[in-house]
Amino acid sequence: MWRFLLILLLSFSSTAYANDGLTLFTLNDGADTESVSVKLEILALMTVLSFLPAMLMMLTSFTRIIVVLGILRQALGLQQSPPNKVLIGIALVMTIFIMRPVGEEIYQTAFLPYDQGLIELPEAVARGEKPLRQFMLAQTRETDLEQMLKIADEPTTLSSEEVPFFVLMPAYVLSELKTAFQIGFLLFLPFLVIDLVVASVLMSMGMMMLSPLIISLPFKLMVFVLVDGWSMTVSTLVASYG
Repeated sequence: MWRFLLILLLSFSSTAYANDGLTLFTLNDGADTESVSVKLEILALMTVLSFLPAMLMMLTSFTRIIVVLGILRQALGLQQSPPNKVLIGIALVMTIFIMRPVGEEIYQTAFLPYDQGLIELPEAVARGEKPLRQFMLAQTRETDLEQMLKIADEPTTLSSEEVPFFVLMPAYVLSELKTAFQIGFLLFLPFLVIDLVVASVLMSMGMMMLSPLIISLPFKLMVFVLVDGWSMTVSTLVASYG
């Protein structure tokens, strides 16, 4: 579906609008009339750019990373630190790092030949889809893919190359969410143990009115820093993509 949309938007030729473009509005001061136009390529480019945030979340490792970071912040007991903008920035940087091999392959096999005029746009899009499809299939569980095929009323015996891209996308997102919650659960366990120990100690001392979070938060931060928690979290996320 995204490939069809991309081809449809970018394959418009500007031959018919080479001189005048596409008129947006007209200025009339009573004496002269002037038309303000925009090239069709610019209109198509702006339309495609509006889909980039959704494509970033749907087709890359961004979803898994941001969910794990959010769960980690909740496990530490911190509500606004690190801020959402910082977490999104970390997720974006890690997404670029993880997706770099895929991006380089798309650049070498699809963009460069198209930029040099060796291939047409439909073939360039088809070439660029292959590395991305391989990456998504490697991270998609067979059960999720089979479920999406059944919902889409597609045969479940299709090979990986025959699976429609609009079916692969939701299956990939479901697999990413499941993996992210599994990693988040493992990150949550040691902090849960600290909370339980602190709550038990406070109860045995008769300090039931004191919130355990006030006492456990410094200990959780200390443990997280001593074990180099950020480095371990990043290494775990990168290793989860093989």
